[in-house]
Amino acid sequence: MGRLHNKTAVITGGTTGIGFETAKHFVAEGARLIITGQNQERLQTATQELGAKVIPVQADVRSLQDLNNLAETVKSEFGGLDILFANAGIGFFAPIEAIDETLYDNQFDINVKGVFFTVQKLSPLLNQGASVILNASSVNEKGAAMGSIYFATKAAVRSFARTLAAELGSRHIRVNAISPGLIPTNFQGKMGLSPEALDSFGEYIKQTAPLGRFGKPEEIAAAVVFLASDGSSYMTAADLVVDGGYMNV
Repeated sequence: MGRLHNKTAVITGGTTGIGFETAKHFVAEGARLIITGQNQERLQTATQELGAKVIPVQADVRSLQDLNNLAETVKSEFGGLDILFANAGIGFFAPIEAIDETLYDNQFDINVKGVFFTVQKLSPLLNQGASVILNASSVNEKGAAMGSIYFATKAAVRSFARTLAAELGSRHIRVNAISPGLIPTNFQGKMGLSPEALDSFGEYIKQTAPLGRFGKPEEIAAAVVFLASDGSSYMTAADLVVDGGYMNV
């Protein structure tokens, strides 16, 4: 019997990258699962690969109406929710002089507004003892040129794990952050860095991190399963950093 046997779960941004890999792990561990995505074609493809028991919901986390619709689907399909992985996010690097209002708003709307209102809209459905996991990043306590907006959004997500844990703790709901290091997925291709700059950054990470390599999506997914399971029942407000040691040396 899997660690998430018969638990109900939602993963936002579950069609690609870490979200999709985590969805595969949740299914393998026995969870009943809803995944969300903006793109209907990617949503259908992911659902077909994950299996018939996975329920797809097209949703943009920037849209409160979409999140209301997601909550209605969770209520009708599951009744209540045991696990929420607020995973949907973006990251775009740019020098300060190149940042305009659109770039700023888009990152904060998805990474900060989207995470907060995902939790808010699904909070009434969270069962006692539920686990909420927020996808932050190992850069949430770091600084780097051209990362000002993205890094700030992830620091906000880390802060949410603390404050929401304090607020939901009376219902025995745990809220933790997961902070991946550099994990090669299609996410990196959308960061606004040239291939040369991305390769250079990657080499720096590999040389700095004690493990000397990139992480794998399945390694992050395994850590999310731990936070979702009863194995982490006495953890809340924590930030589980999975980055090969980069942030801690």
